[in-house]
Amino acid sequence: MTAENFDAMLARLLNRRPFQIFTIELQGGKRFEIDHPQATVFRDGLAVFISPGPVPIWFDHESVSQFIEAPASASS
Repeated sequence: MTAENFDAMLARLLNRRPFQIFTIELQGGKRFEIDHPQATVFRDGLAVFISPGPVPIWFDHESVSQFIEAPASASS
């Protein structure tokens, strides 16, 4: 995925109104939910999500396998 496509997809998902939880799947199969639109910052194909805890999760356009437009519990 290009950095431009990565940024565009994240922007679209984070700006949905009303906001809906979505899942990111990484190349190795690990998945995590983006549960709040203001908990993610991204630019030029690089992003960080501050998960509850707070625990930062860094990911980029090369590490993402897919964006899933549903919570992790619904995206089996």
